[in-house]
Amino acid sequence: MTNRIELPMTGLESPLSEMEQAIQDATHRFAAEVLRPAGALIDKLDAEHAIAADSPLWSVLQQAQALGLSVAALAELEPLERTRVLAIASEELAWGDGGLAGMILVSQMPGLYSLIAGNQAMVEYCEGKMGCWGITEPDHGSDMLDPEGTLQASGGRYGRPNCVARIEGDRVVINGQKSAWVSGALTAEVCALYCHLEENGTTRPGISLIVPLDLPGVSRGKPLDKLGFRGLNQGELYFDNVEVPISHLLAGPDRYASLVYHTLAEANAHVGNLSVGMARAAYEHALAYAQERKQGGVPIFHHQSVRQRLFHMFRKVEMARALVRRAMEFNANAPAPALQGSIAAKITGTQTAFEVASEALQLFGGNGLTREYPLEKLLRDARAGLIADGCNEILALKGGSLLVAD
Repeated sequence: MTNRIELPMTGLESPLSEMEQAIQDATHRFAAEVLRPAGALIDKLDAEHAIAADSPLWSVLQQAQALGLSVAALAELEPLERTRVLAIASEELAWGDGGLAGMILVSQMPGLYSLIAGNQAMVEYCEGKMGCWGITEPDHGSDMLDPEGTLQASGGRYGRPNCVARIEGDRVVINGQKSAWVSGALTAEVCALYCHLEENGTTRPGISLIVPLDLPGVSRGKPLDKLGFRGLNQGELYFDNVEVPISHLLAGPDRYASLVYHTLAEANAHVGNLSVGMARAAYEHALAYAQERKQGGVPIFHHQSVRQRLFHMFRKVEMARALVRRAMEFNANAPAPALQGSIAAKITGTQTAFEVASEALQLFGGNGLTREYPLEKLLRDARAGLIADGCNEILALKGGSLLVAD
C-alpha cells in the first residue's frame, strides 16, 4: 500500500494565516468539547425543554461569545479576511453540531444585516444581543425571497402579505405575523424583520428594520418540534401595533429589493458552508468506523467497495467546500455579490451533506439507524438543510433567472 498523505483538518486547504489557524483550532476544540455533547443532549429533548432555562443551549451560547466572532469584531477585518475567517470558523462549528452552529450564526444576523445595510448604529445596538431573521410568512414562504416577483407563475399573484408595516412620522408600526420558521425566534432579543410596506391602503415590498422583541405588542408562538436542526429553535412572531423608532430602519421600498438580494447572497453561502461541516463530520465518522468494524474477518476498510465509497464521500466534501469558498470569496471582492454563486454554494453544500450522510449511515449498517451512533442525527440535520434558507428547488429557479438578462 502506498504511504498515506496527511492532509490538513479541512482537506486540500491552502496554508492558513496565523490568525486563521488559531481560529480554526479554537472553534474545532469548542465544537468537539462543547457542541457535540450538547447537541446530542438537546436533540433528545422536546422542543419546549430544548429552550428551557435548564437546557444546555444557554451554556453553549454563553461560551460561544468567548470565540470572539461577533459582528463588531469581524467588521474590523477587511472583507476577504472577514469572509475567510467566518467560513473557517463556521465549518468547524457545524462539524460539531449543525443545529447549534446555525443557532450561533443566526444570533448574529441582525447585526450582520445591519452591517450589509450600512447602518452602523444598529450594528452597535445589536452587539451582544441574541438575534433572529424574520422574513418568511405562513402564506408566503420562499415567495418572500422574491420581492421582484420573478418567480410568480404566469398569471399568478402572491396575494396579501401576512405582515405589514407603515411609517408614521418618526416611527414604524408593525402588524401581522411571521411564520413558524423564524430561526431563533424563541430565544432572540432582536429581530431583523423583512416585510411589506403599507401606504394608502395598498401594500408593496418592502421594508426592513431591527425590532426589539421586548416591545409592547410582540408575542411568540410555540417552538417547532421538527426532524432536524433541533438545537436551532424556530417559531412564529406576532406583531400587534408594534412601534419601532425610524432610526431602526435598514431599508425602505427604494432599497428593499437590493437588501433582500444582498441578504440572500450572504445567508445562502453560509448555509452551504455549514453543510460542508456536516458532510465532513459524516465522512470522518465513516472513515473511522470503517477501520474499526470487522466483517469477513477484516476491518471493512479492506473491502474494495468500502474504499471506493469512502473516496467518493471525500471527493464530494472537497468539491462542495471548494465551490462554497470560491463563491464566498468572489462575493467578498466583487463590487456586487453574485447571488447565483451563493445559491449554487447553498444547493451544492446541502445536497452534498445529505448524500454523504446517507452514504455514511449505509456504511454503519444497522448501527447507523440507532441513536447510539451519530449518523441518524446527522442525516436528519442534513435533510433539513435542503429546505433551510429557501428550498433548493425555488432557489434554483431564482438562480436560473440570474443567468440571463431580462
